Amino acid sequence: MKAGRAMLLALALCGCGALDRSQAPAETRTAAPAAVAPRSVAEALVAHLAHLRGMNEAALATEAARHRRDTSDAGRLKAALALALNPQSDDREILALVDPIARKDNGDRDARAVAGFLQVIAGERHRMREAAAASGNRLREEHRLHEAQKARADALQQKLDALTDLEKSLSDRPTPSR
Repeated sequence: MKAGRAMLLALALCGCGALDRSQAPAETRTAAPAAVAPRSVAEALVAHLAHLRGMNEAALATEAARHRRDTSDAGRLKAALALALNPQSDDREILALVDPIARKDNGDRDARAVAGFLQVIAGERHRMREAAAASGNRLREEHRLHEAQKARADALQQKLDALTDLEKSLSDRPTPSR
């Protein structure tokens, strides 16, 4: 969930330059049509992220599949965004979508920045999943050791009880007279 919030913040920051342009004084602004097309890839991705934000996992998977068919950088980034928001998605798939964009020297700067950000997100998700799996393994091992110690303690308690019973039975015997 933290990764999703961080992604929203980073994408919002990518679009800040575009927002600053739209905040020009009223005298310099002209009447804009009702549906204004985004001016940059960053603006388009921020708008797409807002669209994705409320979707469930199935809808995110469908959206990712739809955008995977678009081989443009923007389409690949939209698919990667949908996958990044889906907790069940494969991090390698995200990396496969964004790595070529991040490596482009002549590509759109905003697209490369978002691709780099998504690379970091996918890497962090992968590390978190590995850490969670390792923690789960450690927890299972500790639980197994705890159960073994409990079984050993129970066995020792049974032996102690048997010795105590033996001691009582020996002390209850009448002492032989000479």
